[in-house]
Amino acid sequence: KGIPRVFEPVPKRWVVERSFAWMGLHRRLSKEFERRVDCSEAMIKIVFIKIMLKRLTTSF
Repeated sequence: KGIPRVFEPVPKRWVVERSFAWMGLHRRLSKEFERRVDCSEAMIKIVFIKIMLKRLTTSF
């Protein structure tokens, strides 16, 4: 009606939301248990490696 849109949703936001949901399935990442940032980063990488390996092995 002539009113400019202020909010524009990000087209690929679902990818980020899905990734956060996958991380939430792992108890260790649901809260910040690690004291050091590098340990937290390593845990996130390990979880995503695990998720990708599971997706690769179940797809064949």
